[in-house]
Amino acid sequence: MKTSDRPAPELLSPAGNFEKMEAAIRYGANAVYLAGHAFGMRSAADNFSDEELAAAIAYAHERGVRVYVTVNTAPRDAEYPALAAYLRRLGELAPDALIVADIGVFSLCRELIPEMELHVSTQANSVSAADVRAWGRLGAKRVVLSRELTLEEIRAIRAAVPLGTELECFIHGSMCISYSGRCLLSNYLCGRDANHGACAQPCRWEYKIRPTSYELIERERPDMPIPIEETAGETFIMSSRDLSMIAHVPELIDAGIASFKIEGRMKSAYYTAVVTNAYRMAIDAALRGETQPDPLWLRELASVSHREYDTGYFFADSRKEALTCRESGYIREKAYLATVLSYDPATGEAKCVQRNKVSVGDPMELLTPGKGGQPLFCTALFDEEHQPIPSTPHPAMIFYLPVPFPVQPGDILRGGEVIPKS
Repeated sequence: MKTSDRPAPELLSPAGNFEKMEAAIRYGANAVYLAGHAFGMRSAADNFSDEELAAAIAYAHERGVRVYVTVNTAPRDAEYPALAAYLRRLGELAPDALIVADIGVFSLCRELIPEMELHVSTQANSVSAADVRAWGRLGAKRVVLSRELTLEEIRAIRAAVPLGTELECFIHGSMCISYSGRCLLSNYLCGRDANHGACAQPCRWEYKIRPTSYELIERERPDMPIPIEETAGETFIMSSRDLSMIAHVPELIDAGIASFKIEGRMKSAYYTAVVTNAYRMAIDAALRGETQPDPLWLRELASVSHREYDTGYFFADSRKEALTCRESGYIREKAYLATVLSYDPATGEAKCVQRNKVSVGDPMELLTPGKGGQPLFCTALFDEEHQPIPSTPHPAMIFYLPVPFPVQPGDILRGGEVIPKS
């Protein structure tokens, strides 16, 4: 079957809070995943209260977008009474599905809210057709496959599993140095349980080598050395490269993956918008029969905060390669300057809300759904009373900006490139 003949895959984007959810939906997500204030694997994200969950579900459904709520921690016995109450509440709120990892949680969902669609989290580490078929027999609608599988292994699983059980895969974002997040480093170093959503991400910290004893020393914890040997005096040996499959979207569609998942509930609304927008363009192009990646998509993904990009284990053996970073730290994203609130075609001015300081003369780019960043210069600025101002120094201030082309509410202004004079 040609890629263009395959069903369109779902583009599933992260929603760490309401603003990020709005960005995901505006820039092309078919579905979003988010969490309440309990039992989700990203407890440090803003997440959603019960009232916010109700509003988020209503907002998404009005726009034809599905909502999946994560309930993917591994609770202990003492947590089950609170879990039961939470599941009953989720049943009343009626998201489109719950994402669960623990078979005890799965069983309780089936008992208390049997009508709820259930997706099995990547935390369950499904790596075989037998595993996926077993979850399907238990009532799972979808299984999120382990990030340690190759593309060929995914193809084989799809061929061996009933079509009624959907497959979902992560296609972009952070990867874990431990097996799909099953990590005890955070517990050991700072008492935060990664498997209860409180990971402190010690694999990303800055480590140096103590040359006299071959010990690894984290900058903020010199009294907790880790014995190790390395060269060059510094290492990020536990920091995985970031996954990016933007150049392989036709192959992912051809493999029969039903849902393309973007990691990043802890990232910014700008990150959510840019990455969702890039994959929306890539998926739509693939479904039109286009097979080559547009360099525009790569430039867009380079504009967000990320580590070195890699294709993860889609084309590598997780049992042989660690895919750790060769360069230290993050590659920083372009500054998120403002969001457009409205546009007046008569004056050619956009009304904006400030995210970071803008000054007259700054190079900028405007991001709108379905397009890459369009360059422009800040030629003038006006405050809310329409008085000329040299800059926008105050957080969340309202200002007006002349723009050389029509814009839409929700469009994003970001920092642009300084073009040297010839």
